[in-house]
Amino acid sequence: MFQRALFLLPILAAAAAAQAVPTLDAGYREMYNLEFAQAHQTFHEYQLLHPADPLAPASDAAAYLFSEFDRLHILQSEFFTHDQHFMTDHKLTPDPVVKQKFEAALQASRNLVARAPADKNSQFSAILCNGLESDYAALIDKHYGVSFQKMKASRQMAERLLAQDPTYYDAWLAVGVENYMLSIKPAPVRWLMRLAGAETDRTVGIEKLKLTAEKGHYLAPFAKLLLAVAALRDHNTARARDLLAWLERHYPRNPLYPQELARIDRVGARGASQ
Repeated sequence: MFQRALFLLPILAAAAAAQAVPTLDAGYREMYNLEFAQAHQTFHEYQLLHPADPLAPASDAAAYLFSEFDRLHILQSEFFTHDQHFMTDHKLTPDPVVKQKFEAALQASRNLVARAPADKNSQFSAILCNGLESDYAALIDKHYGVSFQKMKASRQMAERLLAQDPTYYDAWLAVGVENYMLSIKPAPVRWLMRLAGAETDRTVGIEKLKLTAEKGHYLAPFAKLLLAVAALRDHNTARARDLLAWLERHYPRNPLYPQELARIDRVGARGASQ
């Protein structure tokens, strides 16, 4: 019995060591659970093990952006379901330290991308960096022109990557975001944006968001959240509820999803009583 235990010790030690190795998957899981300090630590540890991987600092930048979204309550669907939040020029107040770290992480990723620009992982990292900058410019700084240019650049990069590999499903998010987010703008604005090279097809946007949500990897949960937002805007509460319930099951430490589900139930109850 004692000899058997000694035999098992190195196997158990190896298994424990394997579990302790930081991964991007673990960092994204922490980020989607709104555990930002843990996510940053995981991404930083991963960077030490993979110093040439541009997706590591890009992912760290994503965690900084999501932390600001959470602090400023941007992730709540109320933000997305009322158009005035997109049209107002009233700026939010970003955390200057977080912004500095966000921008430093983006630059670190781009420096690594420049070393191997033809690599698919590098291409996706560049797509992600532009998408993150677009979100920050639009939703925090309210610099819509900058946001539009970054969004368009992200989509164009994604199209080039997807022409090489259509199964790089996380890249479809950039195509879906531009088409859907711009499709909800007023018709004259959409016309002007199309003249500037934008894509504003709502059907295409939803289709590509679904593709990332169903087959994507790191960005699948974010695609599901955007689809839930789209469903709420369409008053399809059943679809929104299904998506939010999935997110709640998979990221139980994120309080946003049960809060949104409770809000849907309250609205439904009021409607049923009238």
